Amino acid sequence: TQAQTTELANALLDRGVNFIDTAANYLNSEGMLGNALAGRRHEVWVATKAPDPDENSDSTWSKDSIARSIDRSLLRLKTDYVDLMQLHGCTAEVIETGCVIEALLVAKAAGKIRHLGYSGDGEHALAAIRTGAFDVLQTSLNLVDQRALETVIPAARDAGMGIIAKRPIANASFRADASPYRYADEYWRRSRKFAVPQRAPSDPLELSLRFTLSFDQVDVVIVGTRSLSHALTNLRWAEKGTLDEDVVKDLRDQFARHGRGWD
Repeated sequence: TQAQTTELANALLDRGVNFIDTAANYLNSEGMLGNALAGRRHEVWVATKAPDPDENSDSTWSKDSIARSIDRSLLRLKTDYVDLMQLHGCTAEVIETGCVIEALLVAKAAGKIRHLGYSGDGEHALAAIRTGAFDVLQTSLNLVDQRALETVIPAARDAGMGIIAKRPIANASFRADASPYRYADEYWRRSRKFAVPQRAPSDPLELSLRFTLSFDQVDVVIVGTRSLSHALTNLRWAEKGTLDEDVVKDLRDQFARHGRGWD
């Protein structure tokens, strides 16, 4: 509800959280966050994503479509600019046409966005990095999805980009008794192959979050929640810092053994 969103956002800002990630297609997230952040916009970096799901699918990735999506996001977020506008899952083929990047650059020149970002994985992320147009990469990284550490994140760092790690707790799937929901099925299946290392945190969510936080290349991790208690627990875990080096090495070695065929 709006009341829950407002409580959650204000509680996190009160505790020093200063980055919020959303997207046009996350149901009514932008609108509720716009209301929740009223009066406190200056305290937080707001990142969102285009395109808007209201766009016609035949022209979703056109220059005009992205421009309209940006304007609607600004209205919903009740702000005249966003700190980071990200292309959401755009394919390499679309990126290479240049039209979507042009739309972002026009919006930046108009003061509507401050930084350009790309959200995605694998070859599509590499295509975005090669353009040299983006300031930030948001990509998947967690203990059962480590492939980005091999190519994507190093390439982004070499290009001077900031790194946002998405899915840092592996969709709450690691060592769960069953997949928590359909979107997490593949991560849950992978987690069956892993053993919890000695000296690792006993809570699988703490282990997952602190694993992702253990890499210097990562600037920000984003964990979706609608629960204040979950968010505060995440903060407490994050404040514990990185995992022991031997725990990280063990998990890296396990991924190297089991993850060769994982896309």
